[in-house]
Amino acid sequence: MDGQKEVLTIQVGENESAKYWLSVLNELKNRGVKDILALCADGLSGIKKAIAAAYPKTEYQRCIVHQVRNTLKYVADKDRKPFANDLKTIYQAASEEQALEALEKVTEKWSKKYPNSMKSWKQNWDAICPIFKFSTEVRKVIYTTNIYKPRAESS
Repeated sequence: MDGQKEVLTIQVGENESAKYWLSVLNELKNRGVKDILALCADGLSGIKKAIAAAYPKTEYQRCIVHQVRNTLKYVADKDRKPFANDLKTIYQAASEEQALEALEKVTEKWSKKYPNSMKSWKQNWDAICPIFKFSTEVRKVIYTTNIYKPRAESS
């Protein structure tokens, strides 16, 4: 809750599946981890159910970086930067309400040129929106599965 990540385990598996991740979560449970506040994961099929089975109170947060990458892979190179900047208005919004407004604006702006680009945002909103329940400090830690390196403070 104080905005810090803690590495609970490092696993190497033969494949990445929901069944595999359920076994990892159950191992954590067997080692004494009683609850997980939030778990950020990519869009692996079945991951939501695996998390809910092991830790029903855990907030599943879809990795925003993966969400953005999956959106931009269908966007022409010349449009990627402005499109990515527009996506920021969604996931960096101050509240879920403002994010939904931004989602509509981005969809309206880009849907003619890229008709399917924003579908996954709407389909996965239940796994994208939990981020808005947390403070800005916590959001910085849970918005991605990628390693977070804090920037040095400027003096």
